[in-house]
Amino acid sequence: MTESPTDEVLYEDRNLHIGHRYIKQGNTLLPCPSSVHPLSLEDEQELIHVLDKQMGRLVIEWDASWVTKSGVGVRSAEAEAMRLVSKNTEVPVPEVLFTDFSADEAKVETETEESSKPNFHAPKGLIAMTIIPGTPLQKKWDSLDDEAKESICLQLWDLISKIRNIARPQELEGPYQCAADGSPSHDPMLEDLQSPVRPLTSDLDLRARIYERYLRCGGSRYKNQLLDMLPRSERSVFTHADIAPRNVMVDEQNMVTGILDWESAGWYPDYWEYAQIMRPAFWGDWSVWMEKTAPQRVRRQEGLSGRIKKEIKTKTYNSEDSLVVTHPTTNSPACGLSTAERTGSPIFHTLWSYVSD
Repeated sequence: MTESPTDEVLYEDRNLHIGHRYIKQGNTLLPCPSSVHPLSLEDEQELIHVLDKQMGRLVIEWDASWVTKSGVGVRSAEAEAMRLVSKNTEVPVPEVLFTDFSADEAKVETETEESSKPNFHAPKGLIAMTIIPGTPLQKKWDSLDDEAKESICLQLWDLISKIRNIARPQELEGPYQCAADGSPSHDPMLEDLQSPVRPLTSDLDLRARIYERYLRCGGSRYKNQLLDMLPRSERSVFTHADIAPRNVMVDEQNMVTGILDWESAGWYPDYWEYAQIMRPAFWGDWSVWMEKTAPQRVRRQEGLSGRIKKEIKTKTYNSEDSLVVTHPTTNSPACGLSTAERTGSPIFHTLWSYVSD
């Protein structure tokens, strides 16, 4: 890890390092001892703590009072998602204080078949928000006992249920899948390769887009079977799309104090949240516990999974309830999450490995 500066340096991204604290004065930085409190600083000084820095985005805590997320790809959709959740549920999320999306666009390095030069620009923005108290679950998960893990996962499923019940604003009734503000998705499996961007107005559009991305990213193993293997759902619900230990805050009693990082949130097929949670991760048995605690989960008998996959090729599953659907083989409401949610995740693991490299 790069060491904190010992002398005054410019306030620039290259001089900011994750986990470090600095005293900012004008456009300069000084190292900040851990004992320094914001109230002890001079009026023209600010205490900043770098919480995260990746992919051209920077998350900073200011004077232990508020947080900013800024940089490449910080979009209005993320702020709108937090406002939407805060307005319609009791799910704990940061309160948006102010935003600025007027910054110049930033050049993003990409490669195309025609050229290896940078070929597009991404917006730069800033969201200022309140601090969510607690500790990132990622830092605690491996040290928790089974009882604590079960409790946290049950809390999260309850919060996810509330998120899924958010009514779609009338102005967003057209798209089947879109971000919280109605803009196109930037999910690696759904982002359009063409310009202008084509809206995803149906489940068929969405599956076709996934197939297109799969082939474009070099996928070939499921080339002839993929469209039949993908889960189907005519119903889209509001979805965080990145529920993971790094985005969950918990207190000393292991109560969930907040869910962070709403940049991917929007309306997705009702299986999407589950499939994203079940994708390969680096948090030990996290997905195992989320599966164990899923609402009214199906305790499958041997061979049931294969029969469900066969059903999925010919049937579309729809539900008026947020988490209860009819089981395709027993005709009873025995499944807390849709069949598509549960059988779709394995193929999503394969797809994710292609499109996120």
